Amino acid sequence: MYLFDKRILNFLVIIVLTILTTWWTFFIFHKPFDLYLVSIIVLIRMVASIVIYSDYSLSWSKASSKTFLLKSIVYISAFFVYSFIFYTYIEIYFLASELFLYIFSINFIMYLYHYIINKSKIEKTKLVVIYGAGKAGIKLESEFSSSEYRVKYFIDDDPILQNRSIDSINVVSADKIKNIMSTKKFDLLAIAMPSISNDYIKDIYNNLSPHFTEIKVLPSLDEVLHNEVFLSQLKNMSVEDLLARYPKDLDKTQTSSFIKDKVVLVTGAGGSIGSEICRQCEQFKAKKLILLDNSEFNLYSIIEELSSIEIVPVMQNIVNIADIDKTFKLYKPDIVIHAAAYKHVPLVELNLKEAILNNVIGTKNVIDTSIKYGVEKVVMISTDKAVRPTNIMGTTKRICELYAQNVISLENFNTAATDIVTVRFGNVLGSSGSVIPKFKSQIAKDQNITVTHPDITRYFMLVEEACELVLQAASIGSGGEIFILDMGKPIKIVDLANKMIELSGKENIKIEFSGLRPGEKLYEELLIDDSDAQTDYESITVAAPTFYNIDKLNKDIQELLVCDDKLEKLKEIVPEFNHQLNLKA
Repeated sequence: MYLFDKRILNFLVIIVLTILTTWWTFFIFHKPFDLYLVSIIVLIRMVASIVIYSDYSLSWSKASSKTFLLKSIVYISAFFVYSFIFYTYIEIYFLASELFLYIFSINFIMYLYHYIINKSKIEKTKLVVIYGAGKAGIKLESEFSSSEYRVKYFIDDDPILQNRSIDSINVVSADKIKNIMSTKKFDLLAIAMPSISNDYIKDIYNNLSPHFTEIKVLPSLDEVLHNEVFLSQLKNMSVEDLLARYPKDLDKTQTSSFIKDKVVLVTGAGGSIGSEICRQCEQFKAKKLILLDNSEFNLYSIIEELSSIEIVPVMQNIVNIADIDKTFKLYKPDIVIHAAAYKHVPLVELNLKEAILNNVIGTKNVIDTSIKYGVEKVVMISTDKAVRPTNIMGTTKRICELYAQNVISLENFNTAATDIVTVRFGNVLGSSGSVIPKFKSQIAKDQNITVTHPDITRYFMLVEEACELVLQAASIGSGGEIFILDMGKPIKIVDLANKMIELSGKENIKIEFSGLRPGEKLYEELLIDDSDAQTDYESITVAAPTFYNIDKLNKDIQELLVCDDKLEKLKEIVPEFNHQLNLKA
């Protein structure tokens, strides 16, 4: 500590000011006192305070109201001690006046110093409103002080907090902010409520988005880094935030008991669904993961993500049954999750033979090999496009469903070592080939968004929730079921496009309608009929079984491979197949 430390100089100034003010007080009230005795007592008391309580060591620039409060409590406590000691020499009202003048001086100087040092030198050019006047909101308000944003209001739904203020910033309700901003927009709404549900965030967005140029949100309570700067963790509102549903009946205990300590083989391990399945198997502590994919890049990408589990990358094609057989024989998986498939409708329409080989024969190979080596459970991923299909992709997946449901005959069902279940669901948000990445790319390039039809709708679900429900459904299956995931209400693609344009802030982007593509239908379905059954979980139902003689199905599949009119054979196997070519005039 240097002799002329500026903090000590500050305290010397306070001491002098306090003594002079005390003298002046007694002069006004004409109270007799011994000038020298009073000065000595005050000086001794203040120097003792500085030394004993280490006032000189306080970091004033980082002081908070807690600092000021604690120091005041210390001074008041000290007052009772020295007032008792010096009571016979100095009247109590003098000591009291000295105390409160000292507290006022020290707090005033500290507050003033704190304000001057911490006053942002950045010009405030933008206005931000913080939704949430709790700890997260207050932390954000403090961090915004050194940014280009000036916090104009807090919004909070708690009536007790409304019409109060935090650091001179008014706390108001959402309705009041709408009235205040009826004719103008603020630059940013920062949602600082990590514990609220996604539905709540959607309500806030729908209610207030017209009044703000940009909306950002803190991550959820599980994701936010409490020791890091909150300002850097604010993320832009995304279409995924608005469409996500977060099922209430996810049962991690059930899923963990299914996966933990098991050897799990995942086909299509590098794809959108397969890679997320792999991540969750790691999370639920599988013993070993066999990653099977025919794409070198996809396989490499998922390998790089998995670090806390034993993994075996296998670069194979499921059409080659000899290779698949060797893999099963070598690694003896307990669970097989079959996610490999050709799924892009327009591409599959142009590659009928390859789609049949990969989707139908590949699935048959995986199921047959699983049965051969006594795999405990096989989980096949299916699609809503398999319901009353209008395209080749959906029809091939429907054949896979029929095979998975009927391959173990009724007479062998109770003695079979392998349970085979199917899980059917709609589109996952952001998966490869889906509309959302396509729309994002078009927006980034300032291109108009292309939508095939004004009335087209689709089901959507976050890939994380879909995959967890897949594993949960598989865990309760006993073989032969087709589980259907609750996808909520279908969403109009044109509404999705408008919402993405709105989120981007690019008002120059328009929507163009290009017409339905071959095999595409206006709306998807999840049930072939209404005879589904409920499970213990609201988000998972079971479709009524469809019986198909397995010998006949095997024969039909073999004929499908060699016949000339494959479309006609597809219609024979799946009578509800109604091919929509959607030819443009």
